[in-house]
Amino acid sequence: MLPGPLNPHGRAKPLTPRDEFDELVLTLVAALTARWPVELADVEFATEDLPPPPGEWSDGAGTFSCLIRSHGHTPARVVVFRRPVELRAKTRLERLALVNEVLFEHVADLLGRDPQDL
Repeated sequence: MLPGPLNPHGRAKPLTPRDEFDELVLTLVAALTARWPVELADVEFATEDLPPPPGEWSDGAGTFSCLIRSHGHTPARVVVFRRPVELRAKTRLERLALVNEVLFEHVADLLGRDPQDL
C-alpha cells in the first residue's frame, strides 16, 4: 500500500485479535439480521473479552456467550465472549463455526424455535 492522505505510513495497520473477533461476529450478526430483520430489530449483539463472574448476569448457561432477555425498555442482548471462544477454537474457521452455532442457539431461543429448524 502506498502512502497517502488517509494512510501516511503506507501500510495497513494489522488487526488485533479483538478486532478480528469483532469483525467475525459482526459478519455473522449481519447475516442473521438480514434473514430475520423484524424479529431481531430490537436485539443488541455485543462482544466482551471474558464472561463476568458467576451470578452477575442471569444466564449462566455457557462460557462462550450469554443471552440477556429483554425487560421493560431494555432490549434483549446477546453477548459473545472472545477469550473462551479463542481458547476452544484455534483457527479462524473453527471460531467462525463456534460463534455461528452460539448465535443460532440464542436466536432460536429468542424466536421460540429449535436451532435445527433455522
